Amino acid sequence: MISSERPLVQTISDKMQSGYRYVLTEPEGQHFDPLFQPDLTPKQMLFLGIFGGRYMTDCIHEYPSSWFENAKLCSKQHDPRLNYFLVNASQPLRYWQEKGWIYHEDPRGWFQWYCRYYLGRRIPFEDRRQITRWKSMKRHVSQLTKHCAKGDIKCRPKQRQALLHWAYDSRVL
Repeated sequence: MISSERPLVQTISDKMQSGYRYVLTEPEGQHFDPLFQPDLTPKQMLFLGIFGGRYMTDCIHEYPSSWFENAKLCSKQHDPRLNYFLVNASQPLRYWQEKGWIYHEDPRGWFQWYCRYYLGRRIPFEDRRQITRWKSMKRHVSQLTKHCAKGDIKCRPKQRQALLHWAYDSRVL
C-alpha cells in the first residue's frame, strides 16, 4: 500500500522542471534495492544540514512537509555554516552537468533522485546507475576509518560532509 500522505502520481512544476510526472510504485521508505542501504533518510539529511541549505528550497511542496521541520535551509545562497560539518563539500550543479552525471528526470542530481526513490518512484536503469554511484562513495568511508580515530568527527570534515550528502552517516565511524 502506498503512503496516503502523497498522491500516487506526482506532477512537478518548479524552477527546474515543468509538468514532469512520476508514479509512486512502492511505499515510502520501503522496498529498496538490497544493494542500497543508506544510513540516513532525506528528512534526517535535511535536519543535519546538507548542500549549504540551498538545495530544494523552491520545490519543498513535492515532498512530505515533515521532511522540512527543523531542516537547515537558506533560499538566498549556499551557506556552508548550515552544513553539519560547517564546511563546503559541494561542487556547483554545472560541474555535475558537464560530467554527464545528471539524469534528465532528476535535474538537481543524486539527492533529488534519492528523495524520489525514497518516496517510492522506481526507474530501473536510473536506479541502478545511482545506486552504483552511491556505492562508490564507500571509498571515503574507508579513508575515514583508516585515517581518523573512531568518533573523531572533526577529522576530515570535508570528506564527512560529502558522505553526508550521499546518506552515509560518518558520525558513527
